[in-house]
Amino acid sequence: MAVAPSDDVVSVERFIPVPPEKIFDLLADPARHRDIDGSGTVRDAKSGSERLALGSTFGMSMKMGLPYSMVNEVIDFEENRRIAWQTKPPVSWGAKLGGGRIWRYELEPVDGGTLVRETWDISQEASLSKPLVVRGAKKTAENMDKTLARIEQIVTA
Repeated sequence: MAVAPSDDVVSVERFIPVPPEKIFDLLADPARHRDIDGSGTVRDAKSGSERLALGSTFGMSMKMGLPYSMVNEVIDFEENRRIAWQTKPPVSWGAKLGGGRIWRYELEPVDGGTLVRETWDISQEASLSKPLVVRGAKKTAENMDKTLARIEQIVTA
């Protein structure tokens, strides 16, 4: 279910019938991000793929047509409640060309499980890539729905 999109922020929510700890453990393990990715673009975790914490950085091999890499930094973290990372290209000059997206997961305990909200925030996206990225908001929301469904499938198996 999509939630109040703006030009820069899109969120989707899903009720998952497990405690937040089970979901958070999956989100905090970058080696499992390929398993949960509904877009099909995430390939493999690279360096820094230990359990995430505030300030952690981790690399990710990606593929959207052509293969590429991103470096992510955890910028928001509250154990079992909230985790967010910001993507950047692996080279400093690349930040002018693309990156800056923030992926956030918020977990709210509710009767019988957890309300999970995934948010895609491009308010800090690089100015050169932002016009192209913003055009993908609808597809991104669809892929986020798929991600939450995959998370549910994994944690309820």
